[in-house]
Amino acid sequence: MAARRRRARRSSGRSRPARRRRHGVEDQRYESRCSSIANVSGTETHPAGVSSFRAVARSEITYRRLVAADLARIGEIDRTERIETLYIQHGTRLEERAGDWSAPAWFSDGEGEHSVAHQRAECERHLAAGGIALGAFADRLVGIGIVRPHIRPGIAQCAFLHVSNEYRASGIGGYLSDELERLAREQGDTAMVVSATPSLNTVRFYLGRGFEPMSEPLPELYELEPDDVHMQKRL
Repeated sequence: MAARRRRARRSSGRSRPARRRRHGVEDQRYESRCSSIANVSGTETHPAGVSSFRAVARSEITYRRLVAADLARIGEIDRTERIETLYIQHGTRLEERAGDWSAPAWFSDGEGEHSVAHQRAECERHLAAGGIALGAFADRLVGIGIVRPHIRPGIAQCAFLHVSNEYRASGIGGYLSDELERLAREQGDTAMVVSATPSLNTVRFYLGRGFEPMSEPLPELYELEPDDVHMQKRL
């Protein structure tokens, strides 16, 4: 999973990592690729700046770049997750802690940090700052990932990554992550950082993708997410 807001903390509504976006999903590549972006209805476009995004359709899943208007659908993602183990970060060392940290659905009402409105606002903020958003669609939006190129010279951020509960462990998270990393490389970045929800599945997802805990997180990201696991990888 990666990836959001300011001091008020953010997205997931339960005791601890009730906050955010990315969910670990095992990495499984899709084979059918094309060089253009296909929308859900099957027509193709080439958004400026990301013309080489590889749209993929396998079974009922279609991937495409998102625009700001698409973010109104973020409430279609079921971010619920049973979480019984968290990681506490001590520099490059991770300590496991058992407990019930399960994540409920985002709230449909209000604008609190665990609300749909807040998640949408966070994604809009990333796009306004130059982020690139990709979505996975079945009969609805089932996955979303956002990369922020150049948060520092040569460094991109995996700013947001979520896959709907029933679609996890199906390759969606892995495919979105592959594309976010590729887009970052195309923008000239040589490293990527992520502030990962400290749940067992999410941290293991990023470790499996080659991310490593940072001995010194970027201060601006640590200030926003002091309880996350801050990780990085070379691209």
